[in-house]
Amino acid sequence: MDLEGIEMMISIASVTLLLLAFAPPVIAQTSNGVTTIQSVEPVSGKTGDVMKVTGAYLDKQNISALYLTNGAVDIKVVIVEQTATMLRFRIPAEAKPGRFALMVLVGKGSEEKLLEQPVKITVLAGDSTVT
Repeated sequence: MDLEGIEMMISIASVTLLLLAFAPPVIAQTSNGVTTIQSVEPVSGKTGDVMKVTGAYLDKQNISALYLTNGAVDIKVVIVEQTATMLRFRIPAEAKPGRFALMVLVGKGSEEKLLEQPVKITVLAGDSTVT
């Protein structure tokens, strides 16, 4: 191999390393696709309120649990309805007032992963008047 060939191989290797260094993080995929939460309504509520989440691959086959997280505390919520594109959950009584991100548990067994979603809710002081 001549000098020009060696320089080309070094150049290709350098570009490959740069691409790997700046590649986006790997997104955990479920059995059907990438679980994503796109929105939540309403954006705030009190403990006991039911919130509606929309997104993709939200069914029981793909999400086994949903949490509220503020980075320090993770609170598991009760999912009251769940389809592939929508789920409803109740804000648990132990949730203190503040801002929380939604986090999903995807995968099975040793493949389980918690994925924090870019969607947030605000828990307001007081209890819901809805029963």
